[in-house]
Amino acid sequence: MLKGIDPLLGPDLLHLLAGMGHDEALVLADANFTAMRLGAGRPVLRLPGVGMVRALQAVTSVLPLAEDVPQPVAYMQVGGTEPPYRSALQREAMALLGDLGLHSGQAEAVERFAFYERAKQACAIVVTGELQPWGNFILRKGVIGDSLRP
Repeated sequence: MLKGIDPLLGPDLLHLLAGMGHDEALVLADANFTAMRLGAGRPVLRLPGVGMVRALQAVTSVLPLAEDVPQPVAYMQVGGTEPPYRSALQREAMALLGDLGLHSGQAEAVERFAFYERAKQACAIVVTGELQPWGNFILRKGVIGDSLRP
């Protein structure tokens, strides 16, 4: 255990998050996500029994979201719906992200198969215990640093 670190963030996940570079993507997936196939050759970590919102809370406690792109968050669009529809889970996740300063337009709904293609490009997949279908997110890492000096 470390002081000030969410206990959900174990050594493997902390190592992964710390090793990610600017603009690299992390998939937070629901329990039904096809992580082994889509994540072939990349780390697939598991948070069994942990819901998506709780996982988002833990990860975003240490992972800065990209500020230099219009939409640093993507979520899987619920099948058979059109944007701006969001499931209750997606709305709850967006409320959490909103508390971090992300506004609604900074999260992009992505069609299921397009989401899979993006997931293949992510540096890792974290599979949660979330049982709500369509409960998948991609987070793009930002930077921590000082402003440019004049």
